[in-house]
Amino acid sequence: MTPILAAAFVFSGLAMAKDEPPGIPETLTEPLLVDGRLVFPPGAAIPRSLTPTERQWLLNNPGIGDRAGGPPPTGPLHCAAEYEPMQAILLSWNGTSPMLTIVATMANRISRYGDAEAWVVVRDMATRTSATTQITNAGADMTKVRFFVRPVDTIWIRDYGPRYIFQGGCRAIVDHVYNRPRPNDDTFPAWLGPQLNQPVYSIPLTHGGGNYHLDAVNRSYATRLIANENPSLSEQTIIDTWHAFQGVDTHLFDPFPTSVDSTQHLDMWMEVIGDDKVMISDWPNNPGSTQDLICDAAATFMSSRGYTVYRLPAFSVSGTHYTYCNVVTCNNLLLMPTYTNATVQPFNAVALATWQSALPGKVIAQVNCQAIVTSAGVMHCIAMHVPRNSGGVNPVAYVISPNGGEHLMPGDSATISYAADDDVAVTGVDIRLSTDGGTTYPTLLAANVPPVGSFAWTVPNLAYTAHARIRVTAFDASAHASSDDSDGDFAIGQCPADFNGDGALDFFDYDDFVVCFEGGACPPGKTADFDGDGTVDFFDYDAFVTAFQAGC
Repeated sequence: MTPILAAAFVFSGLAMAKDEPPGIPETLTEPLLVDGRLVFPPGAAIPRSLTPTERQWLLNNPGIGDRAGGPPPTGPLHCAAEYEPMQAILLSWNGTSPMLTIVATMANRISRYGDAEAWVVVRDMATRTSATTQITNAGADMTKVRFFVRPVDTIWIRDYGPRYIFQGGCRAIVDHVYNRPRPNDDTFPAWLGPQLNQPVYSIPLTHGGGNYHLDAVNRSYATRLIANENPSLSEQTIIDTWHAFQGVDTHLFDPFPTSVDSTQHLDMWMEVIGDDKVMISDWPNNPGSTQDLICDAAATFMSSRGYTVYRLPAFSVSGTHYTYCNVVTCNNLLLMPTYTNATVQPFNAVALATWQSALPGKVIAQVNCQAIVTSAGVMHCIAMHVPRNSGGVNPVAYVISPNGGEHLMPGDSATISYAADDDVAVTGVDIRLSTDGGTTYPTLLAANVPPVGSFAWTVPNLAYTAHARIRVTAFDASAHASSDDSDGDFAIGQCPADFNGDGALDFFDYDDFVVCFEGGACPPGKTADFDGDGTVDFFDYDAFVTAFQAGC
């Protein structure tokens, strides 16, 4: 066979298999209401959109978006685009057997041709066993399949799964409030972060991750559904919040009518596929419709930003939104949906040709998605991207704080916050102190501490320095190491020119020194011998003025 990375190579077809819990009919499309709780049967075809049962539950249980966010990450931020290098694609093993067949097929393509791992979330060990059998039978490379045993409610991991950023080069998770009353789904990212030793930042926004797309140069996109989901926030506040947590500048498009797309998510009609390329739907059977006008306007806008715009056919048939934009990119692989619906099927070849034109040389795997598209989503909706470690095989470290400008006193209980990352795992972190602006780091404060978190440090009783820095060094099991230092100096001790010791450097310090120098009362513990040579003379006055003017 010709090497598959040399040119476009097309797969098609699915092998059917069963993994259906007994007693759960595949026609079940609603969660069950049990003692006032929503229960999500694992074999049910729960749609991506909000179900009638969930709507009623929300009326009786308001406050889905009340979870408070936390402080945003600090330092240089980059939100990972889907076409950047990926370590893995996250998949959820939930839904009907035809849905699971699609998941198994995706795991095969990702592990065999995507140069990545398939990470599959299963609800328990029994499910892991059955999922292993089905994914193995689908032909996946099981050395590249990793299971996470943890209950989730639905297959739609794009909408609730972790959004990845790089913070100082280290991967971190941004966790939003899922816009569905699906508690196991909503709490999954907060659970996953500690499993991977990755920080988790809780962003105070309610939304679904599929209503979001971005490029690798920090431009992101969503529909105004996000404003409806966060009615107490202005659009500008939402945009500013995304910028604070993910380092992006966001543009908002109008959403489709719910009669066309019940999710109103951007990923159903637009996919950013490069720094300067984008796919946008077109509506050959509905020219001039609201959705057609929205897509045309978006195409014009994206073209004005310098993107080359490619158009793909889209259809609304009997209440189902058929899209060819809802794809999964994984390194050199593209997973593209096909359909068997009589109206749509003839356009499978048109969509394939468009994708081949836009991404020449990509491996294009066509996957029959008829079994899932009627649930208001396709493959992009059931996959979440996990970017590769930015250091390759080498670990990456990042000092979060102290990172410059702080002033610590001897005896203070200070917190050193840091992160570290690796392609496999960071085995430990060393923390060192410099008092000469980073020229040397002679003092070991901690050895082999956990790879992510904080270290409680009692500040030592050192001579005053305005040039302290922290170094964090991360190690992996292969003896690779990498370090990061505080970006700027911080101070330890009392500034000598703060002569009255009140923590502020001002005229009162100068006045108190002059009184002391001229033989008057000195502040407690202070002497006019400022240079410490045993003699009070003009050199002490000159040393004080120099320190005072230099700000210590």
